[in-house]
Amino acid sequence: MDRAAVDSSIRSLIEPFNKKNVPIEEGTTFAGDLEFDSLTVMDFVAAIEDEFDIIITMNQQADIETYGQLVDAVNTLQN
Repeated sequence: MDRAAVDSSIRSLIEPFNKKNVPIEEGTTFAGDLEFDSLTVMDFVAAIEDEFDIIITMNQQADIETYGQLVDAVNTLQN
């Protein structure tokens, strides 16, 4: 799956978590822009792990602050 396909899949997964309908861009932050709390992050990460059949470690999660970084990380973990 290429980065565009990963991006598209994650966009559909993020919809139910994006309660304020914040526009999702490469630089959109989970904590700041989307106001995700730790429980929301856990649920969202679980949805991504299930969708892509990958594991995102806590260390990897700590390094992912923006939507673009998440897409890159998932894209890398798949390959």
